Amino acid sequence: MSFKTYFQKDMYDILNSEKVKGLQLEKLRLRMQHFYVKSLLIKIVLDAMDIVPSEITMEQFRKAVPIRLQREAAESGASMVSDDANIVDQLASLTGEDPQNFKLLCSTSGTTGDPSPYFFTEEDLEYAAQGFSRGLYLLNNGDEEKIKQLRVLQGFALSMVGAGLPAVETFIRLGIPVIPVGAEGGTEKIFYFTEKFGANFLFCTPSLAEYMLDTQPDRSKSLGLNRIMCGAEPGAGIPELREKIQTGFNCKLCDAMGLVWGVMFVSCDEDEYQGMHFLSDDLAIVELVDPDSHAHIPFENGAIGQIVLTPLVGSMPPIRVSSGDIVQVFTDPCKCGAPGWRMKVIGRSDDMLKVKGVVVYPAAIDGVITGFAPRVTGAFKILLEEPPPRVSPPLKMKVEYSEEINEAEISSLSKEIENEMHVKLKVRPQIEMVPPMSIDRATYKTNFFEKLYEDT
Repeated sequence: MSFKTYFQKDMYDILNSEKVKGLQLEKLRLRMQHFYVKSLLIKIVLDAMDIVPSEITMEQFRKAVPIRLQREAAESGASMVSDDANIVDQLASLTGEDPQNFKLLCSTSGTTGDPSPYFFTEEDLEYAAQGFSRGLYLLNNGDEEKIKQLRVLQGFALSMVGAGLPAVETFIRLGIPVIPVGAEGGTEKIFYFTEKFGANFLFCTPSLAEYMLDTQPDRSKSLGLNRIMCGAEPGAGIPELREKIQTGFNCKLCDAMGLVWGVMFVSCDEDEYQGMHFLSDDLAIVELVDPDSHAHIPFENGAIGQIVLTPLVGSMPPIRVSSGDIVQVFTDPCKCGAPGWRMKVIGRSDDMLKVKGVVVYPAAIDGVITGFAPRVTGAFKILLEEPPPRVSPPLKMKVEYSEEINEAEISSLSKEIENEMHVKLKVRPQIEMVPPMSIDRATYKTNFFEKLYEDT
């Protein structure tokens, strides 16, 4: 197996074209016919609205198939099995798949709720490699010799999550050497094996990259990395954080999303962040909806909404699934010349806060705080006295000052940050400045909330 086994240049060149949009509807109808027979759920949904699978339109599809968050997807099959059925039986009922065909059983990390289960069959793993190959092609400007020279240090958690073992399997299928240390191994092992094995590509969360910089800045810069690919949380798309990581490691940074169902979003190397290119519109349908009403939002340049995905390949039925991410899409051609419309993650629907009617996300706050480096470390916590999204003003926060400033400057720095947040985010917080390294660091995903209401 190699990169050439999976990369399809002819499809890559027509991504985000009218031809592919027509192909999406063809594939949707074929899959509806297939799963009408295979999945009782799809049969029930279509029969209830008297829809013929081979003639379904996108409008009918949106009306017939409700949106489910990732954690709810497996529950779609729960009503068709016994009450004591385990999650594998539920997934088998949903897909009509023999459980023995589930080659990898995984889940999300559960940082924002209960872990959401999902799986990979052999077919799913093949499509994951196909989608990821397109991201590597974009990042290396089509130079397959550069792709052959990649040596990846796997810094995502290996346990359960899609960016863990499934990603390792994907790199192997693409013929790319991978060093599976994992976040569980700790940063010292990540440093050690990057140096000893000569890794040139770090695959990790922004939180891990930041932690490495905060604790061992000189060693981070001397690693000799060519690129860091981040995912699982906003980071590379935040200008201040992007600058910190690229400067600190002296390498290029991109962010990415996907893998499951062959979905691939990846950002290009333009100096000004352009969003992540979507490179899989022959493999999945993407929609935007209102996060509260789930009303359809027209897909046009600058539109903002909750992202919804429908797989067009693999073993999962064509259901509408959302990660809960709130994104902004850009349909104008990118300066880099690569195909695919683009999107920028603004935040997650379950991370959203409302302060006097103003919506604010931790990712936006992160950008403001990081902009005050080196006077701050970049670490902060949002103190919640009641369950979100509503926050009774003021928004209370802890922010770490750095060793770079004098004690006499701390109070004025706090006021500067409060004023900057008021200007940029229309929210004036109440900030408590705390000493360096007093806020817990994460090597997987950062939890920005301190839920005080759970302690009362």
